[in-house]
Amino acid sequence: MRRSRRDLTTPHSGRRVQLGLFYDPDAFGRFSEAIARFLGTARFLVFQSVIVVLWIALNAVAWELRWDEYPFILLTLALSLQASYAAPLILLAQNRQAERDREASEFDREVNTRTQADTEFLAREVASIRFALTDVVTTDDLDERLETLVKAVNRLTDRLDTLDESSAG
Repeated sequence: MRRSRRDLTTPHSGRRVQLGLFYDPDAFGRFSEAIARFLGTARFLVFQSVIVVLWIALNAVAWELRWDEYPFILLTLALSLQASYAAPLILLAQNRQAERDREASEFDREVNTRTQADTEFLAREVASIRFALTDVVTTDDLDERLETLVKAVNRLTDRLDTLDESSAG
């Protein structure tokens, strides 16, 4: 069955046109994460600030070394170019981190599910042990029964003694 060209409910699964440019997505992702990690440091901000200050100072003071006059269009272009590359690299690094976080979250959910099942199993086992122990004789029960038997033996001994005395006399 062929999909209508206007049906936008599902992504197009047709073949993509490849221009012959191949790269390793993981290697590029690791590279982008390294760049994003460097761009997010104080060292980079200091390095970039020093370059901008030197650029402006050399172009404002050193007349013979001037290569970018006052509105500093070349500096603006360089900073815009750096920002235009930095933003997608940072987004790519964030997407990779979000994917790792999602996988870690799924793993944690699986571990939590197993832990909950184990906990419920152990709770049922403890409940069954407690139920089984309700029929077990305790030392208090044994002491009570033993005391009853001792009293019965003493009563029988007393009766026998009285019977012996009455038959002897």
